[in-house]
Amino acid sequence: MNVDPQVIGEKIAEAAAVYGPKVLLAIITLFIGSWVVGVVGKIFKKALKKVNFDETLLPYLVGITTTLLKAILYISVIGMLGVQTTSFIAVLGAAGLAVGMALQGSLGNFAGGVLILIFKPIKKGDLIEAAGVTGVVESIQPFVTVLLSPDNVVHYIPNGALSSGSIKNYSINQQRRVDLTFGISYTDDIDKAKKIFEDVAKACPHALKDIGPDIFVSGLGDSSVDFAVRPYCKPDHYWDIHIYMHENVKKELDKAGISIPFPQRDVHVFNSTVS
Repeated sequence: MNVDPQVIGEKIAEAAAVYGPKVLLAIITLFIGSWVVGVVGKIFKKALKKVNFDETLLPYLVGITTTLLKAILYISVIGMLGVQTTSFIAVLGAAGLAVGMALQGSLGNFAGGVLILIFKPIKKGDLIEAAGVTGVVESIQPFVTVLLSPDNVVHYIPNGALSSGSIKNYSINQQRRVDLTFGISYTDDIDKAKKIFEDVAKACPHALKDIGPDIFVSGLGDSSVDFAVRPYCKPDHYWDIHIYMHENVKKELDKAGISIPFPQRDVHVFNSTVS
């Protein structure tokens, strides 16, 4: 088979004349468009910072915006090359559906992370209890939230479970009540014991001075008169109050001669005479 070089040259020249401008325009559009998307992303980020937008939500919003702009740019460039974008978009949609089904759990966690950042039930530094774990929020990542428990263990909680489950946030209110119970003997002076509880609670360096403490008899047990002692503190000082109160209440009750009873029973022995 003979191939005429002149014919091949003419075909190449014809193709270059037809597609050359389109390819060149597509390449120029791609480079300029990518630069514009980058600039828009930076401007958008600066604008959000100026209005004091949430720092944790900012990367999500900027990332989603730039991704959508890039997707539009790429589809436009493909259209410039003569490719039917309608069918291309349909293929992308089908592929996206398949990937979405495969990554259903991960996408659920991602959506949960977005919901957490939008509605803000928690934020970095909060002490929370969720998914059976109590700890301080170290970071809210796209798919998981990182908690540091009091025993210095790092926990990774999926955002899907976190956003759909119950969350206790101990850091939202700046006044936290510490519920304590102390018992005294039935033979001891109630008013004297109550004064000791009040003095110890007020002397605690971490107790709030403008509120509480609440002190009252909460019950009459089998072996003791039970007092509810409830000082208030900042959330960060909960365990400081807890430890201080138990230690110093014991010391002051010992000084005053007031006993802390333990469970006991009275045994009555009846002598019977057998004739």
